[in-house]
Amino acid sequence: MRHAVMRRYFKHGVLPQLMVFDAVARHGSFTRAGEELYLAQPTVSVQLKKLADTVGLPLVEQAGKRIHLTEAGRELHSAIEELFRVFARAEEKLSSLRDPDTGRFRVAISTTAKYFAPRLLGHFCQEHPNAQVSMHVDNRERLLERMAANQDDVYVLSYPPADIALTLHKLLPNRLHVYGRSDHPFARRKRVPIEELAKQPLLMRELGSGTRLMTQGAFEKHGLRPNVRMEIGSDEAIKQAIIGGLGVSVLSEHTLRRTHGDVADEGLVELDVEGFPLDGWWYLAYPAARKLSPTAQVFVDQTLALAQSLSTPAVPAPTPAPVAAGRTARV
Repeated sequence: MRHAVMRRYFKHGVLPQLMVFDAVARHGSFTRAGEELYLAQPTVSVQLKKLADTVGLPLVEQAGKRIHLTEAGRELHSAIEELFRVFARAEEKLSSLRDPDTGRFRVAISTTAKYFAPRLLGHFCQEHPNAQVSMHVDNRERLLERMAANQDDVYVLSYPPADIALTLHKLLPNRLHVYGRSDHPFARRKRVPIEELAKQPLLMRELGSGTRLMTQGAFEKHGLRPNVRMEIGSDEAIKQAIIGGLGVSVLSEHTLRRTHGDVADEGLVELDVEGFPLDGWWYLAYPAARKLSPTAQVFVDQTLALAQSLSTPAVPAPTPAPVAAGRTARV
């Protein structure tokens, strides 16, 4: 019903007619309305007559040299003023979205990416202090659900899904190492066969996590089935479980603080196991069909440039990505 009512107003290009009528109502004159809109007086008269025909009621009446609004005209002009205020508010919001310095966007990151992604976001916010940015942290499975629901602008994750068309930008290397407690027997050995690692009680991330998928792939490559002792949904909890003697684990190097190349988390050591570390990537990703806002696009461009130069203990400098930035790929 709503669309049926509005259809008759918009089928004849009613917005220019409303602008003409508003000018006539304010000036009380066809001539002065035409001067404001750079229209000839006959054109103003024609536009006003078309609007009155659309409404089905006379909108103006003339008394002497001045034009006055009829009751229908006053009602319509009140509605026009409200409509123009709505357009003005919308334009203010659209204008902020066009400006990268004041626009807004949403970024969602995996739980492991929280060890470095906030630093990258912090650099962007320092450059654009008036930008409105929200960050959501969740596991990989929840990020994929958010992708499907189109809830965010940009995602930071490893191990991109195989069934979603994404635009992917390689961001930083994601190397997975084997870690154990400092008194673990493997800590004193070199090149431990992966077959022996598979027999150890392993602490693994939850099913569907990027770290677990990469780790499972390494074992499957050798035809091995790991001895999963416990599934834990937090890298921090896994580190504490290792220190508590519950087993060993495979973790991204981003999850551990490093000092001069050594693991600085007290009680943990990197174990030398054949086939490790596993080399992967962190990606900036978004659905291939999504058109980024100017602010989100600037974030992507600046973050990729920053990742190439950033060098901190927790964020190693990446090697050049073989996939060109901006490439759209089904992965």
